[in-house]
Amino acid sequence: MQITERPTSRHWRLLATGAAAALALTACAGAPAGDDAAQADGTTAGQAAPITVYSGRSESRVQELLEQFENESGIPLDVRYGDTAELVAQVLEEGEAGPADVFFAQDAGALGALSEAGRLIPLDDSVHEGVVDGYVADDGSWTATSARARVIAYDSQALTPEELPQSLDDLLDPRWEGRIGFPPGNSSWNTFVTAVRLDRGDDGARQWLADFDAQNPERFNNNHGVIDGIENGQVQIGLVNHYYIYSKMEELGEENLRTRNHHVGGDPLGLVNVAGAGVMDTADDPARAQELVAFLTSEVAQQYFVDTSGEYAVRSGITSTVYDMPDITELEQPDIDLADLRTLEQTLEMLQEAGMS
Repeated sequence: MQITERPTSRHWRLLATGAAAALALTACAGAPAGDDAAQADGTTAGQAAPITVYSGRSESRVQELLEQFENESGIPLDVRYGDTAELVAQVLEEGEAGPADVFFAQDAGALGALSEAGRLIPLDDSVHEGVVDGYVADDGSWTATSARARVIAYDSQALTPEELPQSLDDLLDPRWEGRIGFPPGNSSWNTFVTAVRLDRGDDGARQWLADFDAQNPERFNNNHGVIDGIENGQVQIGLVNHYYIYSKMEELGEENLRTRNHHVGGDPLGLVNVAGAGVMDTADDPARAQELVAFLTSEVAQQYFVDTSGEYAVRSGITSTVYDMPDITELEQPDIDLADLRTLEQTLEMLQEAGMS
């Protein structure tokens, strides 16, 4: 996974002003008033200063896991949740005066942007020991903590796996006209199109989008809507992330679920994107900050991800006790540098031009 050099994308900086105000309110909320014993960092004398975590992963997804780290390590955390892109903008706006110790991102593109800007420090090898090849930045500035794969969800009552598309161009076959569902404007769709750009170049991506639009695909508000569209027969296939089928399975029962996942290897249709973490150059205590990142790649945390949300573990051999899913080493990733997914701004402009945002 190659990390390329500078400059910082304008996309992240454009979000900074609004993010700064939002995070300032988050930081101030709950601060005790009139406590003469309080330190500048909010602690009392003799109490360890918390690690400040900027988390693009939602509170509902990771709060329980982060609390487990606090309980086991004795290290308190000050977690500031928000949209990943806005948090990146916040970090770049704050500069060296920022309070962030650890950045916990929803996607690799954000970590690529921070690394490109020189804001992440190299992690010790022990922090990501056991993480499979290809899911740690080449310069060691960040590591994946869990993964999600693009799939073609399909109606198993109408189609067999042998009939399904095996590449981007297969989706353009006339047989799929009006039978494809997708969620324009959704972040996972935007990231997928970014992967198409990286795979085919901007001109090739524009052409593919035009040809795909000519297939009259059905538009849905989100990935859950795509799955619902397959279940009710509105479409036969849909472009989603792999884990959206699981919530529908819990709702209907596996025996009543007609939707199945089809993995496409070596193609943007099978892109494996990641959530991940790195230590900021503003970290007051990098060693303690790295303890948290190491915990997020530990067997305990990896088991949490595969069991609670159906994400892929980035350590091989972690098997979900809840969902039937392959090991991440069985997924064939397209030849794309995950850090390059940071070029989202160009993708959004392209999608707007194509009328598919």
